[in-house]
Amino acid sequence: MDFLPETILQFGGGNFLRAFVDLFVHEANQAGQAVGRVVVVQSTESNRAELLNVQGGRYHVVIRGLVGGERVNRVHAVESISRALVAKRDWEAVLDVGRSPELRWIVSNVTEAGYALDADDRAEGGAPGSFPAKLLLVLNARFRAGGAGVTVLPCELVEQNGDRLLDLVLEQARVWGIAGALTDWLRHEVRWLNTLVDRIVSGRPQGHPLPGKDALLTAAEPFALWVIEERGEAAPLFHHPVLRRVGDVRPFSLRKVRILNGAHTALVCKALPLGIETVREAVLHPEIGPWLRALVFEEIVPTLEGCVEGPGRFAEQVLERFANPFLDHRLADIALHHDAKVKVRVLPAYEAFVEAFGQKPGLLGEILSGYLN
Repeated sequence: MDFLPETILQFGGGNFLRAFVDLFVHEANQAGQAVGRVVVVQSTESNRAELLNVQGGRYHVVIRGLVGGERVNRVHAVESISRALVAKRDWEAVLDVGRSPELRWIVSNVTEAGYALDADDRAEGGAPGSFPAKLLLVLNARFRAGGAGVTVLPCELVEQNGDRLLDLVLEQARVWGIAGALTDWLRHEVRWLNTLVDRIVSGRPQGHPLPGKDALLTAAEPFALWVIEERGEAAPLFHHPVLRRVGDVRPFSLRKVRILNGAHTALVCKALPLGIETVREAVLHPEIGPWLRALVFEEIVPTLEGCVEGPGRFAEQVLERFANPFLDHRLADIALHHDAKVKVRVLPAYEAFVEAFGQKPGLLGEILSGYLN
């Protein structure tokens, strides 16, 4: 694969992107699609870039979980990353990748916290602090070099992430006074695509024989979905079973928030007070498991029929994912910022049920008793 050009600039090299985008790029390359290779930009204080370079960009992903009730436990060697750069140290090299005529896509996963501007960022010398500022300078370097527009594929769990990121980049350009022709180019030549990503990546698997040989080993569930909103003349990425190209990503976001995230938060309300510690314990519990299935299929899924794709099938997949024998997803972790999550994930499902059927859903009403007027 070393002969393939560097076509993807990726902000972030954590477990998620390596078990998601980079794995899929590798598989597409192996299938003969010649997608290209990935240059990783590290902005955090860690030794990840060093490890990637020492290992020649190679690492392993363990895929473990249930598919159709059967256990899956397989190892994938991934070789799609060509090198890793540290933003603070290698900023000029990052800009060189931005100027490269081979570059076609920019991918990111900087978490929701990365979607903010830094008033102290400066446009001159070295890497700026915020992700939108870094992205602006990379794209400005490409614009000044006369390069063609690229496709930006943000993977942060932010609503309408492509639109939001464009707004932040344009605001940073305004603050720095480098708008004008650059603004037109950013709006019309660069393609900013809204996306939704869905895969649980759990990090280094305990007790696996590979950690001693691979410092970057990580584990993920079998399920994966990457929904990408089609828009204009965006460069086609590649073909892969997990990719869905759609006209509007919002129904897929709604389905995930209401069913997967909503079920997680509902379990915090119902199972955590009973001393149940993990999601898997909850779904296998003789009382909580049937309760959760009834809540999902009788009170959440019916409100989504006709407005999202296959809510029932997705719900079955979610419950199977929750029962993953290799994953200990602690309810205490899901409980962080619980009140805010209830208002976003569960309360709207209650209101949708009342509006659709003219009556109050009993199971949702039980766990929402403290939130209803």
